[in-house]
Amino acid sequence: MQFIDLGAQRERISSRLKAAIDAVVEEGRYILGPQVAEFEKKLAAYVGVEHVIACANGTDALLLPLYASGIGPGDAVFVPSFTFAATAEVVALAKAEPVFVDVDADSYNIDIESLEAAIAQVKKEGRLKPKAIIPVDLFGLAADYDAIMAIARRENLLVIEDAAQSIGGSADNKMCGAFGHVAGTSFYPAKPLGCYGDGGAMFTNDAALADRLRSFAFHGKGETQYDNVHVGINSRLDTLQAAILIEKLAILEDEMEARRTVAQRYADGLGDVVKAANNPGHGRSAWAQYAIETPKRDGLRAHLTEKGIPSVIYYVKPLHEQVAYRDYPRTPTGLKVSETLPQNILCLPMHPYLSEADQDRIIETIRNYVGSNSAEAAE
Repeated sequence: MQFIDLGAQRERISSRLKAAIDAVVEEGRYILGPQVAEFEKKLAAYVGVEHVIACANGTDALLLPLYASGIGPGDAVFVPSFTFAATAEVVALAKAEPVFVDVDADSYNIDIESLEAAIAQVKKEGRLKPKAIIPVDLFGLAADYDAIMAIARRENLLVIEDAAQSIGGSADNKMCGAFGHVAGTSFYPAKPLGCYGDGGAMFTNDAALADRLRSFAFHGKGETQYDNVHVGINSRLDTLQAAILIEKLAILEDEMEARRTVAQRYADGLGDVVKAANNPGHGRSAWAQYAIETPKRDGLRAHLTEKGIPSVIYYVKPLHEQVAYRDYPRTPTGLKVSETLPQNILCLPMHPYLSEADQDRIIETIRNYVGSNSAEAAE
């Protein structure tokens, strides 16, 4: 049993993948070949935005909007503490300061009250200037963008959607990647839309911002690559990866529905014995991960391993407790949820090709363990 089964997907479209890769190799345009522009156009249509700018990886897809917006020393960028390091890393790389905010106990996304408190504190202290929010669509579920954008308008803040895990997800008839002023995503192989290496993309409806993003991603180029108007970086999506992503994008909707079915089976089968994630009523998660919570997490994980069932703890430690980030500012109301989740959370196998038989075995194994341990505790 695989935690994420990329082999099953590869087998499904193997002939199309081979033809796409062969076409790139035969043509020889390995950098910025026509497939890159084709992929950008198709992805923009899928997400429902005017501009998609492909880049080298998901980290660059968050870093480049900071560069292009002039965010740097003396600026505060508000980020959730319960997420992957890249969300805060890009802020530090831009020489601004990440300000850590707690997450909601149910959605795992940025908590609005915690965000409000953090903004108020930064303004009161006066050392940093509030400039941006980077909400994360954690595990594929869209953050509360109605509330976030209302705050951003009031405080004149840039919103950079971290959609690294959520392409294919949606909320209120809008696709993830289309929220905020700009969004960034990752095509790391394990993502819902992943390539066979590193890759990323940025999304925006702002034409001027899109032009700046393209410039900063190509050494700060102006009219040509030898006309440098900014200090940029080298961040390009390889033509081979674009060709692969075109084929994967073609089956993404079908895979999203399969993921939703898997998630619902988990929720139905486990919801009465553990805290189990459920399908949102206002849209759909991309279900990059499927999380459960139980105080018996460590024993359960060991039991699953004994039974040959893989599981992963996302995340073992919140960012504000990491050595690299522990000295940065944090919300004054505390980070209780971010600190508690690592003790109880466990992610189960989740992919579109998980068989009902395998999923039933996962559910039965968890129910048997949690149930038997509950009985022992009651004796």
